[in-house]
Amino acid sequence: MEIILGGVASLSDELSWFKNEAVKWDVDLASVPPLKSNLEYHRFLGSFTEPEISYAVAVTTFWIIETVYQDSFSFCIEEGNKTPPELLGTCQRWGSAEFKQYCHSLQRIVDHSLANAPADAVKSAEEAFVRVLELEIGFWEMSSSQC
Repeated sequence: MEIILGGVASLSDELSWFKNEAVKWDVDLASVPPLKSNLEYHRFLGSFTEPEISYAVAVTTFWIIETVYQDSFSFCIEEGNKTPPELLGTCQRWGSAEFKQYCHSLQRIVDHSLANAPADAVKSAEEAFVRVLELEIGFWEMSSSQC
């Protein structure tokens, strides 16, 4: 429980960080219209307010979102990658060993949860896993197109 609550509690710091980055890059967040990929991701995450969403599905989704970020940003800080210097701080934020450990802790929670979940919840968790990966691809493609 402490691991999940710690992750949720850190969201306030994350939002502050994003707002500060927007100022640093001279981006007025209020004037940026959401793109299709962002709206799709928002709708997907909004579906987790439904009472029929099982804990196993929710925690699996939370884990894979965090893990995608950790894996992606840790790649950017590996030796030999040509990450622009102005992005290194961002990459180090989510590519850190501490964040990786947090993701591994979430994975252990997911593994335990799915081991005790009914078959339909496991199937839904697998579908959510795949959907997050699809949405992440669309999310990251926003940086190079108007998805």
